Amino acid sequence: MDDRPPPSRHLGLDLGGTNIKWVVVERDGDDWRPLERDHVATPTADGPDAVLPRLVAVGAEALARCPGVGSVGIGVPGLYDPATGTTRFLVNFPGGWPGVPVAGAVGGALGLPAFLINDARAFGLAELRLGAGRGASSMIGLTLGTGIGGVIAMDGVVVQGHDGTAGEIGHQTIDPDGPWCGCGNRGCLEAFARADQIAAACGTSTAEEAVARARDGDGRAIEGLAQIGRYLGIGIANMIAVLSPDRIVIGGGIAAAADVLLVPIRDELRRRVRTTSLGAVELVTAELGTWAGAIGAAIHGAETAAAADHPAATGKGAAADRHASVGAR
Repeated sequence: MDDRPPPSRHLGLDLGGTNIKWVVVERDGDDWRPLERDHVATPTADGPDAVLPRLVAVGAEALARCPGVGSVGIGVPGLYDPATGTTRFLVNFPGGWPGVPVAGAVGGALGLPAFLINDARAFGLAELRLGAGRGASSMIGLTLGTGIGGVIAMDGVVVQGHDGTAGEIGHQTIDPDGPWCGCGNRGCLEAFARADQIAAACGTSTAEEAVARARDGDGRAIEGLAQIGRYLGIGIANMIAVLSPDRIVIGGGIAAAADVLLVPIRDELRRRVRTTSLGAVELVTAELGTWAGAIGAAIHGAETAAAADHPAATGKGAAADRHASVGAR
């Protein structure tokens, strides 16, 4: 007799500064399958009083299109309090959103248990379960874009830390006297390799233009991307030395540049990694594209709700306690 629970459905909301993306996934044992997805514009400039009702409306539409959803996960671009489901600081949102009860507002309105997760960790969780990280026991993920997000997974579990901030690979210091970072520190990896720094290094207006010029053979763009790849390689080499992962997954808006970035990254890894065999570490690009955040948020909601309901069976009771549900059951 098959003792597995029946398939279940879970909603993921990815709160971005430009768009809110949603995905409903179906879970069947260890298999995950996206069912429906869509996106709407985020009224960021109008603040939480406008954005929270939009999140609720988006969630309600998703539930109407995919009945039977049992939980909701919400990816947020910044810091949050996992115990209360409130935001602490969303860097690209006007005012930063301190103390906004996102999970409570959305979960209460939809009648579902709701959980927050950082958007980079959501990306990593999605890639780990059904993307480029699938099958890896340990994984490091980076999302390259306006900033550099990060994720660490060990033994098949995304590491959250005590407050959901574990995995901020972009905020490791690679030069103590380097440029200021938006986080307030000097010399972070993000301060060297975020999108505007890629453009500056290549003499272009955008990172996308830099990649296009490099592919067309532009010397300055090629040299600039080689320098960016070197910085990324230094940061990744540090993580390999500490964690010795099976796989490194690179995603985000600049991941399309992988064909011109991976060569200098690999060159730098060969220079710096001395404690483990690079032959056992795969360096790959993400597979799920811009929907990874919403998919990962849905998976996080599903797994956290299950851990809260059955902590002994899952072994994740402590994580569930820290990521308390603030919606309705």
